[in-house]
Amino acid sequence: MDLKLRGKRALVTGSTAGIGFAIAKGLAQEGAAVVVNGRTEAKVNDAVTRAAKETGGSVTGIAGDVGSAAEVNHLLAQLGPVDILINNAGIFEPKPFAEIPDSEWLRFFEVNVMSGIRLSRALLPHMLAKKWGRIIFISSESGLNIPAEMVHYGMTKTAQLAISRGIAESIPGTGVTVNAVLPGPTLTEGVSAFVESLAKDRGIGVEEMAEEVIKTLRPSSLIKRWATPEEVASPVVYLCSEAASATTGAAIRVDGGVVRSIG
Repeated sequence: MDLKLRGKRALVTGSTAGIGFAIAKGLAQEGAAVVVNGRTEAKVNDAVTRAAKETGGSVTGIAGDVGSAAEVNHLLAQLGPVDILINNAGIFEPKPFAEIPDSEWLRFFEVNVMSGIRLSRALLPHMLAKKWGRIIFISSESGLNIPAEMVHYGMTKTAQLAISRGIAESIPGTGVTVNAVLPGPTLTEGVSAFVESLAKDRGIGVEEMAEEVIKTLRPSSLIKRWATPEEVASPVVYLCSEAASATTGAAIRVDGGVVRSIG
């Protein structure tokens, strides 16, 4: 299927690894000119090199931490207009609710929520002028199933659902679609490191630990395993396409069946 993304320009935040990197590669493979983003120049350069080599596509990069207004403005000054915005940058950290200070609530909100708000607000006018655009927020099943082990993370993922729907409601009939994608447990580099540390503490193998995490923390999973970043990236790339023009204001679950609801 030709997704008709040639000639489109895309920004994927937090895309030097994991789901973001897989999305960047998927868009590049479909012919979009992709801008990779990450916090450090070294990681961005490495991701650009790897993505270009693996896809043969047009991949460039801009380094910058989108967790602050100043850094977002710095990124925008270098970026120029885009047709596709993937708000993927995010942080997570398991921590008991009673131990999360105000500063951490605010930091999570700045990185996971305000980054997408600021970028969407700045880049949307160009899309509206062209009467074509795609904005996607990478939320999480944790936005529906708030995890007791990281309530602050879940809060930000719920906020992304409200924001994506709200933006879509505000621009009907414009040719610009806005959606949220809700991955389930996905074995990214960051999650792998977390699982490895748990395995080391428990004195068991990493694979055994990974299986146990799914069984204990996400027992409702229907696939009974971790998803790969590429499995999440595929529907994201599709939502960016011309074929997905009738999908907007939606929350698309790629959660392995973790959410026990048909609504």
